Amino acid sequence: MSDTIQIRNALPSDREDWYRLWAGYTAFYEATVPPQITARTWQRILEPESTMLGRVAECGGRVVAFSISILHEGTWVVEPICYLEDLFVDPGWRGQGIGRKLIEDLMVLGKARGWSRLYWHTRQDNPARRLYDTFAEADDFVRYRLDI
Repeated sequence: MSDTIQIRNALPSDREDWYRLWAGYTAFYEATVPPQITARTWQRILEPESTMLGRVAECGGRVVAFSISILHEGTWVVEPICYLEDLFVDPGWRGQGIGRKLIEDLMVLGKARGWSRLYWHTRQDNPARRLYDTFAEADDFVRYRLDI
């Protein structure tokens, strides 16, 4: 790879690339997200006062990956907690360390901004676990989900 990967906040001009990547991400999870939810997610990523943080990986003027995190308070800590909700790398760009760079970017931001921790979860069979396992060992928590 001759171009340098730059990790940065998402910009309004990234919309087309982000929408393309988002479609790939939701297809990977075999999910259907209504267009109005996708549009609202993109809007919140761009809002400076939002607790949603959208970061992108850019190479050669093209966005090739993204992460979306949610900052929230916790009952066991005073400092904010960062939940990495979504991370996706364009399949053509995988294996080049971009996913690692996105996670490391959040670690650097977290240290600079005083977050207490960064966490995420994924499917048991997600191939990205090979990367995730290099950062931390999966814990023994089980997720329960109620749609309301």
